[in-house]
Formats: sequence, structure tokens, C-alpha cells
Amino acid sequence: MTDIEPSHPAGPEDTTATAPKRHRAWVAVLVFAVGYVFDQLTKRWVESTMTEGQVTDVLAPVLRWHFIRNPGAAFSIGEEHTWIFTIIQSAVAVVVVVLLFRVRSTLWAVALGGLLGGVLGNLTDRLFRPPGFGVGHVVDFIALPNFAIFNIADSLIVCSMIGIVLLMFRGLQLDGTREMPEKAAGTTEAGKPTGQGRDADS
Repeated sequence: MTDIEPSHPAGPEDTTATAPKRHRAWVAVLVFAVGYVFDQLTKRWVESTMTEGQVTDVLAPVLRWHFIRNPGAAFSIGEEHTWIFTIIQSAVAVVVVVLLFRVRSTLWAVALGGLLGGVLGNLTDRLFRPPGFGVGHVVDFIALPNFAIFNIADSLIVCSMIGIVLLMFRGLQLDGTREMPEKAAGTTEAGKPTGQGRDADS
């Protein structure tokens, strides 16, 4: 009779491979806090040290501080409809907060934290700066040649959106797994299932 080896319970090393990834919301909160505070401090600094319309050379002609109050979006688009941007930014902030409950990827957490910091930075201006609640003008001061005048919040939004597009292009999911190409999502050459995704950089 052939001896049958008794099965052994899986040790700690067997369970760690399948353990769920840890939540990364704290990374997003940290990025958000740093970005938001930096945005608000620089705006207060501009307001306290410059007069509206003033231009100060920093690295002329490449970089100047140019203090303006913008009721619209980039390039002063939609100046007569400030409240629309308030609603849009509020909606985006809610969506980002909801996504943070699902994030398990550090890269996604950084991107979402930066986006939230930028959106709430400008939303704070819309809500609490003159001329009134919900229609406040955003403080912009960073001026580059042949480009819109912007602020730290705008920079956070643009950089974060670029990062999000790259993450989606790479197939990296919020949970830290990488979406498999269609050819690999079915079966291997041996006919064995390959699964729908695999662990990726988190």
C-alpha cells in the first residue's frame, strides 16, 4: 500500500500571498494635506505682499508672479458662470473621496490625493473669497510666457490628471492589480486559465 502523506495546514507564508492589499488612503490624505496647505499659504502670501495686477520678475522672462483674481477657468474661460465651476469642483471632490475608500495602490493614492488637494484648493476660493459664497474669484499668480496665469492648485490638478491617465494606460487598478491584456486574460498555451489580473506595483 502506498503511504499517503497527511496534508499540512497552510503556514503564514501561504496566506500572505493571497492577503488583501492594505488600504492606501492615508497616502492620499498626506498628499492632499501638503498640497492644499501649500496652495492656500501661497495665495495668502500673494495677497499680503502684492497688489492685484502687480507683476514681479522671478526668472524673467521665463517665470513671473502676476497677481490676478480669476472668476473663470483657465485662460479666463466662463467668467460669467463662476457658480458652474463651483458645482463641478464639488462633484469632482465627492467622486475622489468615494474612490479613496477603494484605493489599495500607492500610485493611485498619490494621484487622487493630489487631485483632491487641487480641487479643494480652488473650491475654497470659490466658496470663501470675494465677491461671495459660491462665486468667489480664484487667486492666480504663476505666469509663464504665452500661457495662462495659474496657481499651485491648478498645477496639482494637471499633474494628477496626467498621472491618472498614465495609470489607466498601464492598466493599473485602484486595488493595486494590473489589468491583463485580452490575449492573456483567457487561457495560456497549455490551456490553463491565467486569471483576470495580477499584483502590480502598489
